[in-house]
Amino acid sequence: MTHSNSEPHSSDAVLGGQNPAPTQGAILGGVEGIQQKLGNPDLTIRLEALDQAWGYGKAGRACLEQALSDRSKTVRRRARWLLRQPEGTQTLPPSSPQWNLTERLTGYRYNHVTHFANRTVHEGGVQGDALLNPSQLAYAFRCDYDETQDVMSDRLNDLLNTQEPEQIEALVFGTWDDGEGICTGDTSSQEFVGRLVALSDRLPNLKALFIGDITSEECEISWLMQSDMSPILQAYPQLELLQVRGGMGLQFTSAENAVHEYLKALIVETGGLSRETVQQIYAWDFPALEHLELWFGSENYGGDCWEQDLAPILDELIFPGLTYLGLRNSQFTNDLIERLVRSPLLAGLQVLDLSMGTLTDEGAAKLLECDAIRDLEILNVSESYLSGAMIDQLQSLGIQVIADEQRTEEYEEYEERYCAVSE
Repeated sequence: MTHSNSEPHSSDAVLGGQNPAPTQGAILGGVEGIQQKLGNPDLTIRLEALDQAWGYGKAGRACLEQALSDRSKTVRRRARWLLRQPEGTQTLPPSSPQWNLTERLTGYRYNHVTHFANRTVHEGGVQGDALLNPSQLAYAFRCDYDETQDVMSDRLNDLLNTQEPEQIEALVFGTWDDGEGICTGDTSSQEFVGRLVALSDRLPNLKALFIGDITSEECEISWLMQSDMSPILQAYPQLELLQVRGGMGLQFTSAENAVHEYLKALIVETGGLSRETVQQIYAWDFPALEHLELWFGSENYGGDCWEQDLAPILDELIFPGLTYLGLRNSQFTNDLIERLVRSPLLAGLQVLDLSMGTLTDEGAAKLLECDAIRDLEILNVSESYLSGAMIDQLQSLGIQVIADEQRTEEYEEYEERYCAVSE
């Protein structure tokens, strides 16, 4: 049975982004129109109203003060910030979502992605010599097991040989070459990563990259052999989203004081995430990071990262700008809850994603006791081990709760619970 009090949609705010500058001139409906917008159920419209109110002097300030009691923490936060701005300020930072990644609120599935980085995934190759809506499409490149890597390389070259290939913003890659011309995922991606690095001068505006859109039928997630992603981060300084599937061999080694100024979203999907890999991520400075998603997986497949290894995120706040935190596919969800509910990071989160892990009613009860949970926009606890009664309690929090596809212990007498994705 599905338990979700509302499905995510295009107006859900997950990450911050861009919005037009505030309107200083007349607004249709004036202050009354702004007040109507502040009562709109669409979060994006309410945020727009705030920036419009800012240009209306005392009357606009009254609207901002009204917004301090809005049900959305995003609206309240924006209103507080605007009220602190000195009169005469000409430019405001953006408020509406850019990386509105509601696509991330579903778990691991057995199909290739159809949406990536807010874009439709285009599977059809290049038609003619012109790109099709490069800002709205993510171009996907795959090859079947009985094809050779040259097939995928040829398709990529066709794309790069179109008019203005520098407009390409998002790419998705499936299996890579095993070194002998066979497409697979169970040999290191190092050579493939090297090819992408060599193409960086031809893709200067690449903003989103997915390495490893590989289904379990092609290669189990625990068998995927990744490599060091640091060369990608260094070669593509404009990259805003990096998604990687596969934990074996995955690294983020870096030189001292390594910085990536623009990365907003980092997604690491594994069937077993190592402590070493997580510590390497911590060594990077990601000042723009808003979305962090880690799939921890099973210790049977190299997952030796535990709740104490999350201290830099939850206690030390090394990524203080996070609005989406995904601690997913975990074998220790109940244990991490104790650290999570004490974390000052919760005060800034809009989305908390604990799906696909081993959360039970015991851990969820601790969430219910935490006031900061009530200030979230979205709580995702899908594919956990929750009872219907507990889901009802969570949904009474007044936030969007996604609690689909709950699981039961395989052997109830032993209370054995597993993360949803490990092999």
